[in-house]
Amino acid sequence: MNAHNHVSEPSVEQHRRAEDDLVREFAVQNPAYYVDAFARIRRASKSVWPFNTAAALLGPVWAAARGTMVLFWIAFFLEMLAVVQIGVGAVGNLGTAEQARAERLTKQAEARAEQAKAAEAAGADNARGLKSSAAALQKAANNARLQADTAKTKAPLLIASGLVTLLFAKLLTGFLANRMLERRFARWRSFPALRHGLDYPLAACAFVFCVLAYGVSAYRFAAAAPAAWLTVAPSNRDWQAALSSSLDGLMEGVSHVGEGFFGAITGAISLVLDGFAYALTGTPWPVTMAIILILSWQLAGPRVAIFTAAALAYLAVLGFWEKSLETVALLGTAAILCLAIGIPLGIWCGRRPRVYTALRPVLDFMQTMPAFVYLIPVIALFGIGKPPGVIATLIFGTPPVVRLTALGLQGVPPAIREAAQAYGATKWFLLTRVDLPLAMPSIMAGINQTILMCLSMVVIASLIGAKGLGEDVLNALQYAAVGQGLLAGFAILLCAMIIDRIVQGKSR
Repeated sequence: MNAHNHVSEPSVEQHRRAEDDLVREFAVQNPAYYVDAFARIRRASKSVWPFNTAAALLGPVWAAARGTMVLFWIAFFLEMLAVVQIGVGAVGNLGTAEQARAERLTKQAEARAEQAKAAEAAGADNARGLKSSAAALQKAANNARLQADTAKTKAPLLIASGLVTLLFAKLLTGFLANRMLERRFARWRSFPALRHGLDYPLAACAFVFCVLAYGVSAYRFAAAAPAAWLTVAPSNRDWQAALSSSLDGLMEGVSHVGEGFFGAITGAISLVLDGFAYALTGTPWPVTMAIILILSWQLAGPRVAIFTAAALAYLAVLGFWEKSLETVALLGTAAILCLAIGIPLGIWCGRRPRVYTALRPVLDFMQTMPAFVYLIPVIALFGIGKPPGVIATLIFGTPPVVRLTALGLQGVPPAIREAAQAYGATKWFLLTRVDLPLAMPSIMAGINQTILMCLSMVVIASLIGAKGLGEDVLNALQYAAVGQGLLAGFAILLCAMIIDRIVQGKSR
């Protein structure tokens, strides 16, 4: 036992010394302090927060020098708020707007009083009204003057609030500094290329940035009449008009040149959409309802079948049946096109990282651009109606299934693929029997997201003539019919939930 203790104690001591040496190498400046601080953080049984005086005094400059950028922004925003509060309170321009308003109203009241005297001397009928108006203006001026005086008395309170905010920023920075720097030290141990020590050039840049930001912000809020260049962003309306005209001409040219191509796309989508809608609405409603219930029972089980029955009853009883089928045709056509394009594209991206890297900015653009913006070029190129609504939905709903399909394929364990290849699996077998089954949960999540994205576009597409339940929601918005809008919106939700439950039930 003693021999074991003699062996273990030196080994622990050696480990601590090696760790302390790493801390010294990481800290560079003032290493002894950080050796002690990091040791207290790591060896304490409870969470400890040793105070860093240098970080508290220097604030964001220290954080930038040490590379803890999260702490930099926390300290920067708190200190800027404190400086603005102190500046506004110290300059004493509080109540300037109210004082100017009081002076303006006083002049108006005096002018109105003169008019009342002249009218009274002339025996005019409006003399009493002018007197009342002058009294009302004078009362408003007195109230504005009172508000200005009240605002001026708040200057000491605002300065005190700024000092408290500044003290809070310093204390928070001091207590957070060592904890955040210790986490950076842990990352540095795993990635030695990470910057360590004090970065003096970055600290100088941070100091200049903070001084300018604090000064400009304090001047903007404290000055009675700040410079126009600081309050109004520079703009050139002529450039905007010229660029807008150029884009109008470009879209007209593209529409004219590709008229046949765009017409063919619109015709193909109309053919699929009209056929789908006719099949749904032309079939007797009991047959359509029975088919949906049987499919939900077979693919998703009895619980989903019961939910589907209740949802279909809601749609039928409240008079949404025909419009629901039109919405399902629109939603189904858009979703099928999204999946037909998105899943193969996702497979290609999942197996070709360079392709995914090249397509990622396009997917980001498609997914982050506001949905209403899609309608502008779609209307210019394809006109209005249901096919343009499907195209706009296609642009908005394709990225999720592409991303999640690629993510699922990239998550397939390489060992399983290598084992299949070792047994002589072909590329097609590897894709259909190994990659896709293992990536199926992620792919189904992408299908779910695509259906929801297509659902969100149903109402927006109604703006360009795509009818269905979206038209009811749009009419409810126009005429403030809250009840009708909620009923139609709930009907859209039920349609999407039925489709999603049936599709997801297949994967389970």
